[in-house]
Amino acid sequence: MLPNIFKPFRSNRYNLLRVGPRKDGGYIIDRRVIKRSKTVIACGLNDDWEFEKNYLKMNPESKIIAYDHTVNKKFWKKRFKKDFIALILLKKITINKILDVFKYIDYKFFFKRNIHISKKVVLNKKSVNEISIKEILDKKKNVILKIDIEGDEYKILNVINKEQSKINLLLVEFHNISKNMQKIKNFLNKSKFKIIHLHGNNYGGVDKFNNPTVIEVTLINSKKFSVNKIKSTQKYPIFGLDFKNLKRREDIKLKFND
Repeated sequence: MLPNIFKPFRSNRYNLLRVGPRKDGGYIIDRRVIKRSKTVIACGLNDDWEFEKNYLKMNPESKIIAYDHTVNKKFWKKRFKKDFIALILLKKITINKILDVFKYIDYKFFFKRNIHISKKVVLNKKSVNEISIKEILDKKKNVILKIDIEGDEYKILNVINKEQSKINLLLVEFHNISKNMQKIKNFLNKSKFKIIHLHGNNYGGVDKFNNPTVIEVTLINSKKFSVNKIKSTQKYPIFGLDFKNLKRREDIKLKFND
């Protein structure tokens, strides 16, 4: 079971909106932040920018800036070779999977207008291939910050709290939940960010405590937007809003220590 501190605060169901696909890569936001947010910053990109693409349809004036040091020429060559072989062997036979082979074209088209910086997000910059989270947020305001950096999120949480006045909404994927529980609690206890939604990522499954190993959390800045002081009684995942990250595996039902 998850500690009660993870239980989301009650939200108007209308305000909760899924952005992105009905699978891995889709996230829940509060629709109130859309008009007031000027920039979406994605720390972690891989080969999925559907959230960012979908968000731009709702707010075309927004700017997208993505940081991911792993997405480079070597990444695309390796991916294309793998996908092309799968196509030849008829392992990619649906339209979507065939289009995946040409993902690089979509990448070039999307980031012709938007920005992808091939640098690793860190706490303290030590090389030209790195960039600190403080530098990323420098001179920014009204930001939607999305973080999926495979466990390194814990290294930058304190800075995010210090810079929280610049952030409207925080989307973060926490990894190895049980191992890092105290770090998450410390972050939440010191923060004005309040959890309004969470979803267990079923790619990672559950650990020995029956907690998801990876959890997607939506937090809103309570200094900028009103947040109900009462905790939600909603069951998670929410039908019609949450969808399996991995379709062939059961979604994870979340339970809390009330």
